[in-house]
Amino acid sequence: MQKRTFTDQMGRVISLNYPPKRIISLVPSQTELLFDLGLDDEVIGITKFCIHPKEKFKAKTKVGGTKKLNLEKIRGLNPDLIIGNKEENSQAQVEELMNEYPVWMSDINVLEDALNMIEQVGILTGHAKKAKLMALTIKSGFADLESIRATKLKTAYFIWKDPYMLAAKDTFIDNVLSKAGFDNSVKLKRYPVMNLEQLEDLSPEVIFLSSEPYPFKDIHVQEMKTMFPNSKVMIVDGELFCWYGSRLLHTPNYLRSLIMLINSHP
Repeated sequence: MQKRTFTDQMGRVISLNYPPKRIISLVPSQTELLFDLGLDDEVIGITKFCIHPKEKFKAKTKVGGTKKLNLEKIRGLNPDLIIGNKEENSQAQVEELMNEYPVWMSDINVLEDALNMIEQVGILTGHAKKAKLMALTIKSGFADLESIRATKLKTAYFIWKDPYMLAAKDTFIDNVLSKAGFDNSVKLKRYPVMNLEQLEDLSPEVIFLSSEPYPFKDIHVQEMKTMFPNSKVMIVDGELFCWYGSRLLHTPNYLRSLIMLINSHP
């Protein structure tokens, strides 16, 4: 083993024994990426939300939730690398871990950040070639959407109920929507709380109800259709809109099918 230094997406320089053999991942989408890069044995700890792939989820030690980590469990696993994310993990807990272990942090706002993260994690873990190919495949898939992009349909994307919360500007979801040609009706920032009367004033043509983090169901679709009779309302796969790791391999085809579905139902 050799000592190597790396710079994470927050501009922090970390030093670790390379390649790392005991990795803890604190973010579901990045956990799935690590497994898809072939790091089955190296990943020793994950969060309770790292549900993909299912067989790996069952087999690995859980170190709490993304926002509420069990630091003692992490210490007990004695990792030589921890991989987290600026938005998804608690700053205070991550900073505590940084005092004890090499912690590489991602900072994802747009698709290009996700592609960079995939390549950097590949380099970090000794799987650079596979990660680069994955990033190129994802980039190519999104480029192919250009030919069938939605024609700037005014769109509202719900992530939560009671209260209603939507994905607005400066979010990864908003960037994915824009890549497919959807025009986010909500021009506020991040994840604002809104009531349906406020949304009515925006007159969205399409309403997406995400399958996660809130599990919207068909009953909610019917409620929305009553409130917005002129809008197309549908449940969408939230993971394919907001998981920024290897799941992005499947997102372009999903967006393509979504656009075709919307276009086929006037």
